[in-house]
Amino acid sequence: MLNKLSHLLDKAGISLSDHQKNQLVAYVDMLDKWNKAYNLTSVRDPNEMLVRHILDSLVVAPYLEGTRFIDVGTGPGLPGIPLAIVCPHAQFTLLDSLGKRVRFLRQVQHELKLTNVHPVQSRVEAFTAEPPFDGVISRAFASLTDMVQWCHHLPGTQGRFYALKGQLPDEEIAQLPVEFNVESVVKLRVPQLEGERHLVLLRHNKI
Repeated sequence: MLNKLSHLLDKAGISLSDHQKNQLVAYVDMLDKWNKAYNLTSVRDPNEMLVRHILDSLVVAPYLEGTRFIDVGTGPGLPGIPLAIVCPHAQFTLLDSLGKRVRFLRQVQHELKLTNVHPVQSRVEAFTAEPPFDGVISRAFASLTDMVQWCHHLPGTQGRFYALKGQLPDEEIAQLPVEFNVESVVKLRVPQLEGERHLVLLRHNKI
């Protein structure tokens, strides 16, 4: 598993320490083990998790700006846990409404000794951001409009929304409320992953 991860990281041009690689592999091991009882992800093969969960999350890291992030609808910690491992100086709040997922995240936090991860069980609309976040991250969330409407209270004045998408969501972008602006759309390259991946960066047009 470690060799496969190292190979994938090399192909993606991502350089990590041995400690970070070991943490990522340990996370996949935990995800695989807990998945049998908790059904945390539809991906069953740990080697496939390395591509579809770990690499698919890590390719976002170079575009993050700031030190305080919230991963909304994090599920089993994606992309929040991999990003927290490779960005140890940033803080990541992992928000999910399902108790079994948050219990898993707390166990990951404990076993991997991740001091920059903060699992929270809450609906996003009910969660108070104090202080506000530099970035609101979502992967496989609802539409862009739903994301900005449900999460509008979370970023600070200079904060961004980071939406991880598959195909380029032209229709969703066209339907965005006028008070939100698309700063950029980045086509992501994930080794051995079929299909397209895009990162949409949004910001509120605060007056």
